[in-house]
Amino acid sequence: MSTYKQLLQTGRELLKQQGIADADVDAWYLLAHVFRIKRTDLLLKGDLPVEEHLKDQYLQLLRRRAGHTPLQHITGTQEFMGLEFNVSGDVLVPRQDTEILVEELLKVCENKSVLDMCTGSGCIIISLAKLGELSRAVGVDLSSKALTIANGNVLKHKVKVDLIQSDLFEQVKESFDILVSNPPYIPSEEIRDLMPEVRDYEPLMALDGSEDGLEFYRRISHEGMSFLNPGGLIFYEIGHNQGETVKQILIEEGFTDVIIKKDLSGLDRVVIAKRS
Repeated sequence: MSTYKQLLQTGRELLKQQGIADADVDAWYLLAHVFRIKRTDLLLKGDLPVEEHLKDQYLQLLRRRAGHTPLQHITGTQEFMGLEFNVSGDVLVPRQDTEILVEELLKVCENKSVLDMCTGSGCIIISLAKLGELSRAVGVDLSSKALTIANGNVLKHKVKVDLIQSDLFEQVKESFDILVSNPPYIPSEEIRDLMPEVRDYEPLMALDGSEDGLEFYRRISHEGMSFLNPGGLIFYEIGHNQGETVKQILIEEGFTDVIIKKDLSGLDRVVIAKRS
């Protein structure tokens, strides 16, 4: 019979053989997921034998991960802003880079109404509703499947967030103090070069930003002005090389005080602008 330590080593080796970048980390997360253990548990009972039916379950999940199924799709969850969110193949998996966007919003969102366009899993608007003091919180997405996931996360975190199915602003009937969006921004031709975990498993509609990756910035900037209160703010997450272009789009639409914020790697990540 295998021990916990032996099984973890088996997992690491299997994932490394298949070229999984974070093989050690992912092997551990799957072990923790299946056996419901923490690191301290591994130290205490690492040399004890594992239950055979759970061993089989672990090996099955390892094979899925070895085939490049995203770890988060296997476990069904992803941590974001210290909160656990349900995810599936119907939504973009929340990224650490997007926490920069939320952190900037938390500086200014107190007692403000916020609209999250292209909400996906709801991680942005739910984090703001949970960690900030919003007067109103609304998430919008075209995908009914994404909104099902988002609604589950709203219930999970016990926050007041209204969800609307809409093609951008089509079904939005009110204006807001803040508009935030992490829209699809990858140029169509670049999608085929993405890592398999993203290209083959995440929803295309959450990735494809049209030929140049900028279609949604143009549309949201143009249409969004009518849904922002005077002096309202717009926040975008952007691709690392899109800062100046998105800034110009906002200026051309009449926004002012445009700021580009960088992520922890020193790359452009967030653009903020004001409705004059």
